[in-house]
Amino acid sequence: MAGHGNGSPSPLRGGQLALLTAGVALATFMEVLDISIVNVSVRTIAGNLGVSSNEGTMAISAYSMASAVMQPLTGWVAKRFGEVRTFSVSVLLFVIFSAMCGLAQSMPMLIVFRLLQGAVSGPMVPLSQTLLLNNYPPAKRPIALALWAMTVVVAPVFGPILGGWITDNYHWSWIFFINIPVGLFALVITITLLRSRESKVVKMPVDAIGLFLLAVGVGCLQFMLDNGNDDDWFTSKTITVLAIVALVCITFLIAWELMHKNPVVELRLLGKRNFFVGVLCLSMGMFAFFGGTVVMPMWVQEVMGYTATWAGFVVAPIGILAIFMSPLVGAFQHKFDLRLLNTVGFAIFAGASFWMATLNTTAPYAELALPRLMMGAGVALFFVPVNQIILAGIPDEQVASASGLSNFFRTLAGSIATAVSTTMYSHRTTYHHATLAEHVVSGDRTTMEYLDRFQAFGVQGPTANAVLNRIVDVQAATLAVNDVFWLFGLLFGLAMVAIWFAKPPFASGGSPGH
Repeated sequence: MAGHGNGSPSPLRGGQLALLTAGVALATFMEVLDISIVNVSVRTIAGNLGVSSNEGTMAISAYSMASAVMQPLTGWVAKRFGEVRTFSVSVLLFVIFSAMCGLAQSMPMLIVFRLLQGAVSGPMVPLSQTLLLNNYPPAKRPIALALWAMTVVVAPVFGPILGGWITDNYHWSWIFFINIPVGLFALVITITLLRSRESKVVKMPVDAIGLFLLAVGVGCLQFMLDNGNDDDWFTSKTITVLAIVALVCITFLIAWELMHKNPVVELRLLGKRNFFVGVLCLSMGMFAFFGGTVVMPMWVQEVMGYTATWAGFVVAPIGILAIFMSPLVGAFQHKFDLRLLNTVGFAIFAGASFWMATLNTTAPYAELALPRLMMGAGVALFFVPVNQIILAGIPDEQVASASGLSNFFRTLAGSIATAVSTTMYSHRTTYHHATLAEHVVSGDRTTMEYLDRFQAFGVQGPTANAVLNRIVDVQAATLAVNDVFWLFGLLFGLAMVAIWFAKPPFASGGSPGH
C-alpha cells in the first residue's frame, strides 16, 4: 500500500486474481455472517446453556462490541505490522476462537470467546477491501469494490437462514464450526499469493491514551446499545453510567486524535467532504436497512408463528438481486453520476419500507418476501457506489485507515439500528396494546361478538379473555412493526437528499495520480 509506486509488485491477473478474490471475499463473508448468524439461534443457545434469552443476547453484543473497537484501529495496526500479516493473523485467530465458541459449555465461556472472536475480526473486513484494491489493476478496481460490497451485504442476510437451519436440524455449535474450513481456505490463499507483497511497515509510537479512550468509549457505547432495551434505558443506573462514560471518552478521543501526530484513528479523514458525506449516507442506509432485518424476523416468529428457518426465508430474498446486480453496477457505474445511482437505490429502499409498513396478520409468505426481493436491487445501487464515493481521492497509504473508519461507522450504525428498532418495536407494541385494550370492554359490540363466537366453540371465562388478549397482542405488534418501517422509509428519503452533498469526480480510491 504505502509501498506502491516505486518497484511495487504489479497487479495480480487471471487465475491468481480470481483465487485472491474468492479467498478474501470468503473471509469477509464469514466475518459479517457471524454478526447475524447467532441472532436467530439465541433462544436455542440460551436454552441449552440454561440462561434467559436476554442473557443470550450478550453473545451477540460481545462480538459487535469488540469488533467495533477494533475496526477503526485497522489502519494503525496494518501500518505497524503490515497489511498481509495483520489480515492473515486475524483470520487464523478468528478460526481458533470460532472453534472455542462452538466448544463452549457455559454462557460466560461463550461470551468470552465471542468477545475475542469479535476483537480479531475487526481488521478483517477493512483489510479485505484494501488487499483487493491493492492487487487489482486500477481499471478493474470498481469491480473489486462491487464484489467486496456484495459479500458484506449478502452475508448478514444469509446469516439468519443458515443459523436457523443449522439450529433447527443440527446442534447450534455448528454455526461456529463452519467457520473453520472457510477460514483455513482464506488463510492458505492469502499467504500463498500475497506473502511477497507485504505493505511497507512503519514503526509507529503507540498512542496509548487514544487506544484507551477508544476501547472504553466505544465499548461502553456498544454495551449500552445492546442492553438498553432490556434494562429500559435510562431508568437503569448501569445504562446511564455507560452513556456518560461513553460520551466523555468519545468526546476526549475526538479532541485527542485530532491533535495527535500519530493517531490510532485517522479522524482527519472526516474533513474530506466526500468521505464524510459517503460515510454519513452509508450509516443512514445501513441503519434503516439493518433495523428492518432485525425487526422482521422477530415479528414473523412472534405473530405469524414462523420457525427460525422460515423467519430467515422471509428476509433472505434481498440477497437474490443483490448478487446479480452488484457486479453489473461495479462494471457500469463509471458511466453514471454515482450520486444518481445512490438516489435510485435509496428510493427503492424507501418504497419497499413503505410497502412493508402496510403489512397485516393475514399476509401470505409471498407478500412478506416481495418487498425484501425488491430491496435487493436497492442494495446494489446503494452499497457499491457509496463505497466508491467514500474512497474517492484517498491516497494509497490511507486506504486501510479510511476503510477501517467507514466500516466502523457501518458496524456502529447496525448496532444502533438493532437497539433503536427493538426498543421502538416493544414500546410501540405496548402503546398500541394499551390503545386497543381500551376498546375491549364488556358491552363493546365487537368484543361481545367475539365472546359469543368463542362460546359457540365452548371457550369461555378466563380462557376466552386470554384468547382475546392474544388477538390484541398480535394486532398491537403488527401496528408497531408498521410504525418501525414508516420511520425507516422516511430515513431513506433523507439519505436521498444527503448524498447530493458529495462532489464529483469520483475516481476509484487509491488509483494512480490521486
